[in-house]
Parts: sequence; C-alpha cells; structure tokens
Amino acid sequence: MPKKLQRKLPVPKQSAAVATVETGGGDGGGGLLRLRGRVTPKVLAEFTSQLAVLLSAGIPITKSLRILEGQSAPGPMKRTARALLDDVEGGTPLSEAMAKHDGTFDALYTNMVRAGEAGGVQEEILNRLSAFLEQSQAIKARVKGALAYPIAIIVVAAAVLLLVFTFVIPKFKRIFESTGRGIEDFHWTTRWVIGIGEHMQVWWWTYLVGAVGIWLLHRLLLAKVDGYRSFMHRFALRVPLFGKLVHKNLVARFARTFGTLIQSGVPHLEALAILEDSVDNVHMKVAVGKVHASIREGAGIAVPLGESRMFDDIVVNMVDVGEQTGELDRMLVKIADRYETEVNRTVDTTFKLIEPIILVVMAVFVGFIVFALFSPLLTLMQNLQKR
Repeated sequence: MPKKLQRKLPVPKQSAAVATVETGGGDGGGGLLRLRGRVTPKVLAEFTSQLAVLLSAGIPITKSLRILEGQSAPGPMKRTARALLDDVEGGTPLSEAMAKHDGTFDALYTNMVRAGEAGGVQEEILNRLSAFLEQSQAIKARVKGALAYPIAIIVVAAAVLLLVFTFVIPKFKRIFESTGRGIEDFHWTTRWVIGIGEHMQVWWWTYLVGAVGIWLLHRLLLAKVDGYRSFMHRFALRVPLFGKLVHKNLVARFARTFGTLIQSGVPHLEALAILEDSVDNVHMKVAVGKVHASIREGAGIAVPLGESRMFDDIVVNMVDVGEQTGELDRMLVKIADRYETEVNRTVDTTFKLIEPIILVVMAVFVGFIVFALFSPLLTLMQNLQKR
C-alpha cells in the first residue's frame, strides 16, 4: 500500500438508513434501504459510475457534479448532488461533503473516497465503489428474484384457502343439512373442514390482525432486545435450506467489503471499524470485533477468524497466506468471488428444491379439502341411485 495512504482515516457516523452486510434474520442487504426519500442502491451505483467516467475524462470535480446534478431526475439524488456541488465549490473536500449525507453515503463509501483523495486515485476508487455497489445489488436482486415465485405461490394459496373456508365451505354445510342428516353423521374429515369453515367465517379477521401483530412484535424485539436479536440471527444461520445461503452471503459480503477497503488504501483498523459498525448479523459483528481487537493488539487476522466459527478453514488459510505474502486484499477478493459464486449456486439449488415442496404441500391441502367435501356428496348420490 502506498505510504501516502497510510494515515488514520476517521470513520464517519454510520447512518441508520444503511442496509449493510446482509443478513441473518435482520434486514440487511449491502446497500441503502429502499425507503421513500432515500437514494436507492441502483441510483447511487449509477451516480458513482458516471462520476468516475467524468473524472477519468479530465473534467474537474465541480463541473462533473454540476453535470450530474443537471441530468438527475427530480428527487433525493438530485438534491444530494446539488448539496455536494455547493460544498465542493465552497472548498470542502468531496469526502467531507459526502459525510454530511450519511443517509446516502455510508462509512465505507466516504472512507474510500477519502482514501482516493489522499492517494490521487479518485477515479479508480470510484470505479471500485461502482463495481462494489453493482455486485452487491446483483446478489440481492438474485435472492429476491428467487424468493418472488415461492412467496407469490404461498400468498395466493393462503388467500384462496381463506376464501374457500370462509365462503364456500359454509354453503356445503347447508347442502348437507338439507338432506336431513346431521353433521355428526359424516366422516371426521368433513366435520373437521366444516368446523374450520364456520370458525373462519366469524373469526377470519383475528388471524390477519394476529399476523400483523406478530410481525410488528418481531420487528420491535429485533430492534430493542439483544437476546432475541442474537437468537434470531443464530436461527437464520441454522435454519434448513436457507441457513447455508445466509452464512455464505455473510462471508462473501465480509470479504468483498474488507478487500475493497484495503485495496482503496483504507488502513486495516479503520476498515474493520467500518465493517464492525455496518454488519447487521450479531454473530458476524462479534467475529469482526475480535479481529479488530486482535490487530489492535498487534496480532494477526487469521487466528480470531478461525476462533469465531463464522469462517471455514479455506477462508482462514487463504487469509493467513494473504497476511504472510502481503496480498491480503487480493486473497479477500478471491474469497468474495468464490463465495458469491457459491451463493448463486445455492440460490439456484435451494429454490429449485423449494418449489416442488410447496406444490406438493398445496396438493395435499387441496386434496384433503376436496375429499372432505365431495365424499359425502358421492355418498348421497349413491343412496339416491339405490332408491
């Protein structure tokens, strides 16, 4: 690393609006939360890429910001670009101007820009930032896209079952009662399904209220109760099918972020401080904190990584080799590439397995309801034929 970059870089305040290294039961993602009035990750990546291109073409920073502000659509990014332009024209460094907007530019972003300013490689740093943001978004979009189909199936199936139990089954009950036979005379499956239908017809709203209440309680406990948050984050790492996906994504995000910061000239301690502040998963945060403490005490990175149990032997050994050869940043990028590939592969295999499971479960439910409702009708028709 060039000596001129080896200076202490202050860590700006981490915004609460930053959805950081994903996940483990929390909200996460590696970008900015898509809240109303916030700059989305896609827009930020485009802004970063365009700024890098303009600077590479030799256009001064003030003129580049003016161009970007002028071509931006009305919204939060245009307002942010205008504010950056005003600050930079007033003599404020770009990194300090960005630090004032921590809801848009997080600690990782501003520290990398500051390192680029110190090393005179601002265009290269912005290109790395753009690639980093785009890679983060690609992984997030892939997981969301894979989740969309099974979630849609589950939601539609739940809505259909609710309508069937609430409106259709009570009509079958009236048909059965018109035959002069009591409900107790029918098969237990029929009695059970009709009982659920009667219950849902009266109390369906309590399930909707209860579901919303449970979700809100979960969010509150996740935000306020450390023990619950730790339990849920550990559960996310161990849940069947999804646990491996969450774990691999955490490791990939750690390696990609740490490697990108080091490549950009951010000292190890500051890079780990940024990581520790931004990691959402409690157990990964503890692991990063141990590594941070180890380096601060003059020790290495590999040992605390292995002791944390969040990283497998391959990662630990690659980091150890990177430390010994002075190529830690390159090793971290290799680790990130490897785990991101595994995340993509795991997403494909996991959701290919989930889809048929969902269809089978739905078929069982539907088959049970059809049997419960139509078997008495078939019995009645047979009795009528005998007469």
